[in-house]
Amino acid sequence: MSPSRDADLDYDVLLVGAGVMSATVAAFLAELEPGFRIGVLERLDHVAGESSDARNNAGTGHAALCELNYTPRGANGLIDVSKALKIMECFEVSKQGWAHFVESGLLREPGRFIRSVPHLSFVRGAEDAAFLEARHQALLACPLFAGMRFSRERAELADWLPLMMQGREPSEVVAVTRSTLGTDVDFGELARGLLAGLASAGRITLTLSHEVRELSQEEDRTWVVGAVDLANDVHHEIRAKFVFLGAGGGALELLERSGISEARGYAGFPVSGQWLVCENPALVARHHGKVYGKARVGAPPMSVPHLDSRVLDGGHQLMFGPFAGFSTKFQKEGSYFDLLRSLTPDNVLSLVGAGLHNLPLTRYLVHEVMQSFEDRIEALREFVPEASPDDWELAIAGQRVQVIKHDEHDLGRLEFGTEILSAKDNSLAALLGASPGASTSISIALELLDDCFPERMAAWRPRLAAMIPSYGKRLADEPALASRVRATTSEILGLRG
Repeated sequence: MSPSRDADLDYDVLLVGAGVMSATVAAFLAELEPGFRIGVLERLDHVAGESSDARNNAGTGHAALCELNYTPRGANGLIDVSKALKIMECFEVSKQGWAHFVESGLLREPGRFIRSVPHLSFVRGAEDAAFLEARHQALLACPLFAGMRFSRERAELADWLPLMMQGREPSEVVAVTRSTLGTDVDFGELARGLLAGLASAGRITLTLSHEVRELSQEEDRTWVVGAVDLANDVHHEIRAKFVFLGAGGGALELLERSGISEARGYAGFPVSGQWLVCENPALVARHHGKVYGKARVGAPPMSVPHLDSRVLDGGHQLMFGPFAGFSTKFQKEGSYFDLLRSLTPDNVLSLVGAGLHNLPLTRYLVHEVMQSFEDRIEALREFVPEASPDDWELAIAGQRVQVIKHDEHDLGRLEFGTEILSAKDNSLAALLGASPGASTSISIALELLDDCFPERMAAWRPRLAAMIPSYGKRLADEPALASRVRATTSEILGLRG
């Protein structure tokens, strides 16, 4: 069947994937360039059904308040807080962007997607307690982390974490940091809110149940996108001046189909996840916070154990995990052939090299896959000593695709961050990677604008500065500005200041 041509499906900007990242980019471009024709294509029949969905991620507003992997101890013995400062800055930028969209009327009811939840770090043993105390002192040197508290006092810890302290051996050394600046974010609700607001105002065209199968570029740099209407088995040919691949785990395969030289050597390694979930009201009421521990040796950052308070569909629950697994799917509702289809002569060596360089990770994943339900309950008991299997059930989380890049020796290097890969002519860009991901979506969108629309940035910067008060500045260097911005965004979003 030959594809149909419909001028109504031709765009200045086409965003593939209806998750939080595409929604964020669409929101910026719709405001900066009201004349742009913006289209969003989604493979599923609903918005934010993959990585952005609240059940498929931790919902942590990653601000480095509790994530110990962002503050490693360096070879000199000192705590390196540089990554933590960067992530905190990015999350403050995200809150400014969300607050702007609330004030502009694009987003309604911020309490549906963000709420205040304390962030805590939890460690056991004298060595880790000393590390946590040193980390606390290092972070307090930056005003953005003001108010964070450290404690080893059992009475205080029992007040902060009653469910976790009950039944714990009195002789066990336990230490905790706690910040009331933490948040729980439902990125699915955020994406749905942004896209619904944009679509109802006629600023974007949102098309569901359409899967992109082909990408090719014409001489004038226009992209020709072959998509299939999965509901009606109709093939469409769409043209776009700029394409953003924000399709989560599906972005890598689409990037390869684009044929751009910048994608050569990139590969992906899929990691699945599972949660232990508790909806027992008596237990849920006794834990309020997102509590992060230390990752096991060889574990990827996304597998740092944590016990979280969550609100999903208006209901309160606890989630513990994530437990890593392995699937050849690149998306939760993807195909078991995703990994095989992603292999090309350009990236096979990268994938093999990454496997050889990350044998501890391979062993860790094998161990995780082999765990029984009781093994997972035993892991939970490190956090909740009196946990009963009757109160918890196993739930499948989302898929993550860790980026593998070739190095100077043409071997693979596993990356755990998030990055934008763009074509040299700035006509196409893709978001790759996982953590901290959605928490830094506003900063990622700003980076994408700067990378892919350089000729428009001079005209856009005044508007961006009005939308993001700290745009072009570092809040860590300007405490007074940081205080004002945080107070304003907290009031608009209904958060603790």
